[in-house]
Amino acid sequence: MRTTPLCWRLPALCLLLAAAVVCQLSTTINPLTSTPDANCTSVNTSDCGACAPGTHSNNDTESCFCCSNGFCVNSSDCVPCMPGFYQSQDGQVTCLPCPHGLYSNASGSILCQSCQPGYFTNETASVTCMPCEKGHFASEQSASQCEPCPRGTYCNTTSCPLCTVCPDGQESLEVGSVECSICHPGMYKGHGDDRCKYCRDGEYQINWGGERCEVCPIGHYCPSPDINPISCPEDAFCPAGSTEPSYCMETFLRKEGDSCTLAPFTIIMLIVCAVVIILGVIYIIRKQKQMSERRVIGFSSKSPLLTSSRPSSTIYGITYDAEPVYAGW
Repeated sequence: MRTTPLCWRLPALCLLLAAAVVCQLSTTINPLTSTPDANCTSVNTSDCGACAPGTHSNNDTESCFCCSNGFCVNSSDCVPCMPGFYQSQDGQVTCLPCPHGLYSNASGSILCQSCQPGYFTNETASVTCMPCEKGHFASEQSASQCEPCPRGTYCNTTSCPLCTVCPDGQESLEVGSVECSICHPGMYKGHGDDRCKYCRDGEYQINWGGERCEVCPIGHYCPSPDINPISCPEDAFCPAGSTEPSYCMETFLRKEGDSCTLAPFTIIMLIVCAVVIILGVIYIIRKQKQMSERRVIGFSSKSPLLTSSRPSSTIYGITYDAEPVYAGW
């Protein structure tokens, strides 16, 4: 009678223990199987949280970690930055494009590289730099554009870091020149000159690309700087630097050696002129002397008081002096 209630109670106790074990198992397994893709900072039987922006969960350890520099985070993993982009900090969600003058040609770049002199890029997120075209240059790093070569310089290749100055005897008058032009005959360009110049009067230059002009030699004249010196005529003079021959006056002078002398006709004319002048002077002197004598004679005849003999007059038989007698007033 006492054993029957005990046997009945044992099955009930076993069922109660089995229900407790099943409940315990359901509380520990159910969170993991219900959200297998959840990003958790730590495993918790009661709460799971997503990883912060810039971090990513590691399903092996069920913990979050930051993406290193050169990478960014997408919805499931750290992704390396594409070429043309970079990221220099840890735990970032996006990559940054390389600015003008910089480029990145590899994935996962921490920093962008500078374009070298002679190269440029004027776009963002560039994967390479472009060379400067002919006639242009870039003298500094990280150039976003190339500059045209200034006047007097040139660049006949691509990727020029600097333009070359035109050599002596050549010039470039336009910006962005690919080559220099040669100076024409009659012109020159020396050291320090920025362009070809014309020769001065009395100089000549008959070659292309002349660096200087020559002075026209003695015994020659140079009417134009782009032709050879011309021999001087026999009856002319041509000192150094002459642009044309110099002649003596054909009628009055003649060439004798290196100077002009009087011609015979000129000598005769000078003698005749001298004689005429002398005769003229003598004539004038004699004429003036005669006029002076006439003035003296005429004055004496009109002034009886100045004569040496005084005529006498007789009135009523009395002789008296013909000169007037004054009464005193």
